[in-house]
Amino acid sequence: MHNDPAFNSRFLRALRREPVDCTPVWLMRQAGRYLPEYRATRAAAGSFLGMAKHPEIACEVTLQPLRRFPLDAAILFSDILTVPDAMGLGLYFVDGEGPKFERPVRSAADIDKLAVPDMGSSLRYVMDAVSLIRRELDAAIPLIGFSGSPWTLACYMVEGGGSKDFGRIKALALNEPALMHKLLNVVTDAVIAYLSAQHAAGAQALQVFDTWGGTLSPAMYRAFSLPYLTRIARELQRGDTPLILFGKGNAAHLEALAASGAQGVGMDWTVTLEDAARRIGGSVALQGNLDPAMLYGSPDAVRAQVRAVLDSYRDGNGGSREGHVFNLGHGMSPDMNPEHVAALVDEVHCYSAR
Repeated sequence: MHNDPAFNSRFLRALRREPVDCTPVWLMRQAGRYLPEYRATRAAAGSFLGMAKHPEIACEVTLQPLRRFPLDAAILFSDILTVPDAMGLGLYFVDGEGPKFERPVRSAADIDKLAVPDMGSSLRYVMDAVSLIRRELDAAIPLIGFSGSPWTLACYMVEGGGSKDFGRIKALALNEPALMHKLLNVVTDAVIAYLSAQHAAGAQALQVFDTWGGTLSPAMYRAFSLPYLTRIARELQRGDTPLILFGKGNAAHLEALAASGAQGVGMDWTVTLEDAARRIGGSVALQGNLDPAMLYGSPDAVRAQVRAVLDSYRDGNGGSREGHVFNLGHGMSPDMNPEHVAALVDEVHCYSAR
């Protein structure tokens, strides 16, 4: 017998490709600015980091969407850039421009200085939030911990923030591949330590977000993203805790991701789940993949799109809905309507009922 009440939750069963009563659903950025209660909490906290770095506030924000919708998992409220911040880069946010680093990585000397941060000191606030959420969350609902992928974190670290063309990091990869791999290796060590600490603090599933993997050509992806995702899947000591690898634009590499050792692969909406499920032949669970912009449609239109995604997976999976976790293909936007989200969650559960 497994002593975790969430072990037999829909979400964790689906990731093990076991039968469930209906398809589980959670949504990337389900805790966010589209919820008025989130906006109120953020106004009181003063800033994004004011929420993320205070475990009580991070816990409150993590639980907000679960109070409103019957979601099948909670995801830690945090940011992928906590890791490079703890590595000394100095994370800050500029209104309307997103995250930036005071001290981006620009030279061999900068890369030499990087080390895996201490999870018990500089990232303790994350682990405190994980354990607090586990205490406050319904014991039957699993909590997902997460990290950015090595390539995606390296993009922010080298560019110093978001980027349109990723010129700096691609130049580094082309001109000094050994240095690029050195950077990716230390970031991978940090990601493994970070996910391992979240697991130890109580996270019952773990997801890696490779947001910028899709900006790489296939050959560059196989050199600079895939090997590091695979290292995480193979080296992260996690017992029976599932690992999901999510990537924007990862469809071309689906077979390799499915063979990495991860339990689930998260897909964006540029591939049909029918095609994806056929290609992997039931080797791992698939998560996704509704275009988040579909939430701008009317509730009835949202429901029709949900049914299409559910049926697409079934059609590619030999007529079975097992092994599917419903999600968006990327995060939600601040101006989305919570009532449309309610329609999405309801339709997933009702339409997929076994």
